[in-house]
Amino acid sequence: MKPIVFTKLSVMMLLEYFIWGAWYVTMGTYMSEFLNSSGVQIGAAYSALAIATMISPFFVGMVADRYFAAQRIMGVLHLVGAVLLYLATQITGNTAFYWLIVFYSLLYMPTIALSNSIAFQQMTDPGKQFPWIRVFGTIGWIVAGFMIGKLGIEKTAHTWEMAAGASALLGLISFILPHTPPKGKTAETKASSAIGTEAFVLFKDKPYMIFFIAAILVCIPLSFYYGFANLFLNEAGMENAAGKMILGQASEAIFILAIPFLFNQIGVKKMLLLGMTAWILRYVCFAFGNADANLWMLYAGIILHGICYDFFFVTGYMYTEKKAGEKIKNAAQGLFTFATYGVGMFIGTWFSGFATDYYTVDGVHQWKEIWFVPAYIAVGVVLYFIFFFKEKKEIQAA
Repeated sequence: MKPIVFTKLSVMMLLEYFIWGAWYVTMGTYMSEFLNSSGVQIGAAYSALAIATMISPFFVGMVADRYFAAQRIMGVLHLVGAVLLYLATQITGNTAFYWLIVFYSLLYMPTIALSNSIAFQQMTDPGKQFPWIRVFGTIGWIVAGFMIGKLGIEKTAHTWEMAAGASALLGLISFILPHTPPKGKTAETKASSAIGTEAFVLFKDKPYMIFFIAAILVCIPLSFYYGFANLFLNEAGMENAAGKMILGQASEAIFILAIPFLFNQIGVKKMLLLGMTAWILRYVCFAFGNADANLWMLYAGIILHGICYDFFFVTGYMYTEKKAGEKIKNAAQGLFTFATYGVGMFIGTWFSGFATDYYTVDGVHQWKEIWFVPAYIAVGVVLYFIFFFKEKKEIQAA
């Protein structure tokens, strides 16, 4: 890969995730501060990305891949998205804000698949080259959090303006990215292929079906973190909470390096159990943490993100790929994403909103009780997994 191509792809990936990190982490805090939103309303806004995750495969697979050059349609989507991100700062009602986030998410989520397509098109050895491009996405998310904290704009509309500016920049840059032509009308266009229904055959394998159900269920605790962690940390008195939360992404980047080694050494069941157990510990830390004597517990809850996410979801993707085999691995990964970040997160975001409202008294969040809810759910998933997941033969990473 030529250095200029590597540079363009790295900048593309950095901005792609910078945009997401700039508004997503602090949206709950923004809604609470400026829109006086309830827990349900915050949860509903976060469910927008889950809706988009379920719909975007149809758009990418049946429209974008067939008729348009990937870099051009990504440019258009980000330019329109920039306008919507700015308009978000002008809205004062929860209903209008919700529909704007839904519309924006429907524009943004396809760009993740498009950016991956653009990158893969330029690679001779994706297995070795893609991680070096994708890591700039994690860096972009971390940079967004660092800038929000450094500039002190966490509780302001400037986070949206910053995301809008980055979206406009990426929209323009997209038109000079390497050309990625459409696959043409001969490409597979069935709706079933967009969400990977070919992979339903995996459900004949009982261990995989048990894992698949656990993956959907664990998205409920995950939704509590994404939707309410920043709001909680601010109310708990942690200064520069958004900036501190980048420690979670840093730990994610570090722990992911250990995944292939541990996958072979301790096996998939123990890896997945470690990930689920970390969810319990995280929420116990949040339940008892504060900005005084137990500040370390807040930091621990943030840093555990690396184990929570990598040991379950990254391991889950690897497990899915090994189970599926070469023929249906793409369909299997698509189905796993649809079920977790689509169905699971949709259920989780709404449930987390209802739970938060249930434990809110006279406008005051009872955070200890709130965090025990996802902790108990995680305990239930762990017990379910221990008793029912029986993998006869350990699967090895490549």
